[in-house]
Amino acid sequence: MLKYSEFKEKINIEPLTDNENEQAFVTHYLHNLDNGVTKFFEDPAIKYLAKYEIGRQKKLNFKWDIPFPTPKNSKFKFIDLFAGIGGIRLAYQKAGGKCVFSSEYNKFAKVTYEANFGEVPFGDITKIDEKSIPDHDVLLAGFPCQPFSIAGVSKKNSLGRNHGFLDETQGTLFFDIARIIKEKRPRAFMLENVKNLISHDRGHTFEIIYNTLDELNYSIHFRILDGKHFVPQHRERIIIVGFDKNAFNGKENFHFPELPEASHQIKNILETSPESKYTLSNRLWNYLQIYAEKHKAKGNGFGFGMTDINSISRTLSARYYKDGAEVLIPQNGQNPRRLTPRECARLMGYPDNFLIPVSDNQAYRQFGNSVIVPLIESVAKEISKII
Repeated sequence: MLKYSEFKEKINIEPLTDNENEQAFVTHYLHNLDNGVTKFFEDPAIKYLAKYEIGRQKKLNFKWDIPFPTPKNSKFKFIDLFAGIGGIRLAYQKAGGKCVFSSEYNKFAKVTYEANFGEVPFGDITKIDEKSIPDHDVLLAGFPCQPFSIAGVSKKNSLGRNHGFLDETQGTLFFDIARIIKEKRPRAFMLENVKNLISHDRGHTFEIIYNTLDELNYSIHFRILDGKHFVPQHRERIIIVGFDKNAFNGKENFHFPELPEASHQIKNILETSPESKYTLSNRLWNYLQIYAEKHKAKGNGFGFGMTDINSISRTLSARYYKDGAEVLIPQNGQNPRRLTPRECARLMGYPDNFLIPVSDNQAYRQFGNSVIVPLIESVAKEISKII
């Protein structure tokens, strides 16, 4: 019997090629042969497989050899929108859920997602017909945060660009979530975004989001949670949870999880012998020190973050690939270093068997854009109790 890794080579599954949506259909088909949603993917998948002389078979002769296969006895179905590299999927699988649909725009994130879950996400959510998405119990979406983040707003202001809902490329993607919720009526949803979402545009942005979801007849719960309770990183994110009033009548009795004591230390996630390439060059280290002094003189807080290894780090961001400035690790007798990609994965709560098949720069972007996996899992467990 072939392993999936061998089977996907045989049928040419490679997310960086131009036929990625064809690959999305076939990998979704393979994952859903036995759970009643095959019809959403079957015809394009069969057409694709026919090119490789593989017919309409209910039991294809391969076994999954991926790090995070779908639970065999799942408790509920979910969809993974703005999926990134699958941090939310990983958390909800651990809580007993089965993913029946995924969507992600970034082609390099798709590479990481497929390597770990054996599934190529569909592409641009704005081009996906909501009727083509399988029925599901929970809708999940870590929708793009740059239009609402403090750093994102500052950057866009400096460039004279719009932010929030006026951001033409990312700010309106929330409404794609809303149209899918309206059509599919999941019993529950969970949305994740930056803390600043709640205060952006003097609260007007969040008011629009809340009212939109309320008008869809969902009861809304939200809270800002800090990842430091699960990993050695200060990372505050807003979690928005909703339950269909048609199903629960507003009596779902949902509570956000009680967070464990925040006692993590970054030294516990560091590699013992990181490669020398992660040590900052003299030129970069000098630049960061001069830059920090310049802004200190102006009375603002911009500058590098030298991390106390007995404590927690600053928030890891997608820009970490540029210079590593926000989380620097001190080294005796030499310049500080940036985290390795594996250390970034650990800082986000990913297990060590999570594969990193992309370049360091792409990995830094991906983990900086991701979620604290155990924090999301703690929310997932509370939702799963109800649905």
